[in-house]
Amino acid sequence: MPQPPIEISAYHAHVYFNADSLDQAVEFCEQTRHTLGIAMGRVHQKLVGPHPEWSCQLSFSAERIGEVLPWLILNRNGLSIFIHPVTGNDLDDHTLYVMWLGDSKPLNIEQFL
Repeated sequence: MPQPPIEISAYHAHVYFNADSLDQAVEFCEQTRHTLGIAMGRVHQKLVGPHPEWSCQLSFSAERIGEVLPWLILNRNGLSIFIHPVTGNDLDDHTLYVMWLGDSKPLNIEQFL
């Protein structure tokens, strides 16, 4: 049975990287922010939240998914990107309603339980 409609207010795209891909990830995130005019969070060179690798968050409104998603797909150049909606239910947003560009990674979801 289909689930009732859930309002998606925004999306977060978490760009994953390590010491070897740091410069590439920073350049990609800054280029995405500049080109698309979306919000770019801090570049975390440590584990933050449920993320299993260093990351940088890109945030954009739900209405822009059709514009942002193709950009990320075509320009990620091998970086893994975890994308999830913002619905108000953090557990479901990080487990049920996810998209991966590149290799998927196991998240640490304990903080949402």
